[in-house]
Amino acid sequence: MNAFAGIPGKEEIMERYRRNLRTLALNVNSHIHTPYSFSAFDNMEELFVKARQEGVNVLGINDFNGADGFDEFLRLATQYRIFPLFNIELIGLLEKEQKQNIRINDPNNPGRTYFCGKGLRYPFSVSRENEILLQQVRDASQQQAMRMTEILQSWLQQNEAPFGLTYPEIKTALAKEVVRERHIAKMLRIKMNEAIFGEAEKKRFLRALYSGRDTEADLQNPASLEEELRTNLLKSGGIAFVAESPDAFLPVREIMGIVRDAGGIPCYPVLLDDKKGNLTGFEGDFHSLQRKLQELGVGMVELIPARNDFHTLKRFVKIFDEAGFVISFGTEHNTPVMTPLTLSCRGNVPLDDELQQIAVQGCCLVAAHQYLVSRGERGLADPEDFAKSRNKSDYIELGHAVIEQFINP
Repeated sequence: MNAFAGIPGKEEIMERYRRNLRTLALNVNSHIHTPYSFSAFDNMEELFVKARQEGVNVLGINDFNGADGFDEFLRLATQYRIFPLFNIELIGLLEKEQKQNIRINDPNNPGRTYFCGKGLRYPFSVSRENEILLQQVRDASQQQAMRMTEILQSWLQQNEAPFGLTYPEIKTALAKEVVRERHIAKMLRIKMNEAIFGEAEKKRFLRALYSGRDTEADLQNPASLEEELRTNLLKSGGIAFVAESPDAFLPVREIMGIVRDAGGIPCYPVLLDDKKGNLTGFEGDFHSLQRKLQELGVGMVELIPARNDFHTLKRFVKIFDEAGFVISFGTEHNTPVMTPLTLSCRGNVPLDDELQQIAVQGCCLVAAHQYLVSRGERGLADPEDFAKSRNKSDYIELGHAVIEQFINP
């Protein structure tokens, strides 16, 4: 069914919206990974319970390589009266930058580019040609996960581990459709704790798995141990590392075509600064980045403030807001570490009022887009055009009205 079938026409909801003396205050988070890719949350409902506890009333699902979680996300969003944004994330390549050894928004791999689609059509649909491309990406990623699991199982046998691992059991126990590295590491941690008792025994086992290196993880902290297992065994240099197939990455322009075909807005997720203040070659000059994205036809960016310095983020947002970009913010939650859903910068520094307002406006624009597309209209498929238009405030009002109508019908 259409996610917004119960929402009236524009004139009616705008009349109601403008008639209200007080509008609903929005607390937004537009980028959340769920258990349909990998998530800090064990199940989807846990995400919505936490959102309600924190007063977050707009959430954007943002899983890798598919829309498998959309149905459950909408069902729970309707139950909890939290407005749903339907998004997707893919990993692509900028081939020119790859040849030039320029890092984009992956700090370790030149040319590799995380890329999002925002405000996709629900139910999710694309052309047959794009279905094939998406399936190609998913198949390549799962072949890699299967091979990693096979190698790890062989390594466990060599080390006489009192347990084993298989791809089907990992998928059944921890994943929905897609198994990722983090699922493998999580299952390894679970199996180890079920079969090996005592900290000294676990340390001996890990030393063998790590080819003589001692563990430095906090063995009582699941996230710490899983991250170490993933780094030492599954990442480059690890015994079970398998390089990703070229089929797992599409050119960015092809990804943008898929996003637009799915009714969404192409969006570049910004890495920005690391803890040492470093930026990638692609992002280092903010004005240059702005021009590069505009040349690509991208008019929307998204940030994960928790990984950025407040002042650096503020400077970046000012430049891109003045240039007319749509800007959104999220928390990802695609690691085992459970953090608040409420947006903040590195070191738990809260967003100021201006940044909060920009975050809300970005979500309202995406909500307006989703609503218009659900009614067969064009929406905001080319935000580089509409962002500077006189109608931007109208779109923001429409989005806010749609969100309010969904939350308080």
